[in-house]
Amino acid sequence: MSSWFQRKDKGIQTPTEEKKDVPKGLWYKTPSGKIVDTEELKDNYYVSPEDGYHVRIGSAEYFEILFDDNKFKELDKNVVSKDPLKFKDSKKYTERLKDATEKTKLKDAVRTAVGKSLGKDIVIAAMDFAFIGGSMGSVVGEKIARAIDYAIKHKVPFLMISKSGGARMMEASYSLMQMVKTSVKLAQLAEVNVPYISLCTDPTTGGTTASYAMLGDINIAEPNALVAFAGPRVVKDTTGKDLPEGFQRSEFVLEHGFLDKIVERKNLKKQVNLYIDLIQNLPVRK
Repeated sequence: MSSWFQRKDKGIQTPTEEKKDVPKGLWYKTPSGKIVDTEELKDNYYVSPEDGYHVRIGSAEYFEILFDDNKFKELDKNVVSKDPLKFKDSKKYTERLKDATEKTKLKDAVRTAVGKSLGKDIVIAAMDFAFIGGSMGSVVGEKIARAIDYAIKHKVPFLMISKSGGARMMEASYSLMQMVKTSVKLAQLAEVNVPYISLCTDPTTGGTTASYAMLGDINIAEPNALVAFAGPRVVKDTTGKDLPEGFQRSEFVLEHGFLDKIVERKNLKKQVNLYIDLIQNLPVRK
């Protein structure tokens, strides 16, 4: 195994009830100004019933939504990053990793698991924006690659839930290499005719969008999610032009042919399984 990674038999465990990306307190205010009780928000899949705003959630919440009875086996949960480049800015990379782990109780920006969804096995990789902005480092690429290997070996459909600010600058070229590695693994998945569904959530940007997030047999997104390579501010500064309303939001991206469908969170489990059944030419599950 590469020296970039190390396994730990003991360490910080990631409880399934950990809720770091979701709102805290009794009330939550949406960007449009709607006030929602947080318990009501949770009961509604963390979507505001007033305006349909999809609050950012993490892997724990997506696993709860997608896996039957929230039962799953987490894969490679003790793979952690090292510091091959000895990166140092205002703070050493190892210190940033330690801080992120202590704050989020996560090992890195993606968790992978296998379980049943509507009674059938599925492998899910879900990113967490709370861990260094969901940045794609070597551990993220490695865990996704291993999850795809599991899907290939066991002929189990694969769902990737992307939520990322892009490549992790502290790993430089190592981070960029994950785009190639995950893309190659997805090509191998396609060769054995195992379905791959890609879900883009807010935000899906940078190297994530330039690789696995846009390589699904079906590419879907949540409403009003930012789906882009460079952010709108960078694009505007580069082109010197005013951008269309809703530029790079999932509805705009769908209209221009880069997505297949926008799916509300309450319909996510049913829609993902519907696409898997269609790809596998199976009777539609009710």
